Amino acid sequence: MLTPITALWAAILGLLSLALAARVVRARITEKVGFGDGASIVMQQRIRVHANFVEYVPLALVLLLLLELNTSSPVMLNALGASLALARGLHAFGLSTSTGTTPGRFVGTILTWLVILAESVLLLYSRLSL
Repeated sequence: MLTPITALWAAILGLLSLALAARVVRARITEKVGFGDGASIVMQQRIRVHANFVEYVPLALVLLLLLELNTSSPVMLNALGASLALARGLHAFGLSTSTGTTPGRFVGTILTWLVILAESVLLLYSRLSL
């Protein structure tokens, strides 16, 4: 079965992941850090931005894929995918500008959690209502 909606959002989020990884590599070159964070705040910040992305996005995409395979509404699937992409972009921007609390970081985190919560509840509902 084809899953064009999940494929679209996975591709967009994959590009964002690569952009965040490239920022880590650029910081490694600039900061002259070959391994770890070298006690550099810049390195710590960029590593955490990318790591946080990698910690949340795979689960959210798997849940989106399962919803799509269970023939959920394309409008809802796209809304969830767009919300996830927006959330991760906001979080990355917010954490990149400050190691403290920022509106982007806060909203990005809450929106990511809401997407994962919605996907999980929708999947549970679809399975329990059979």
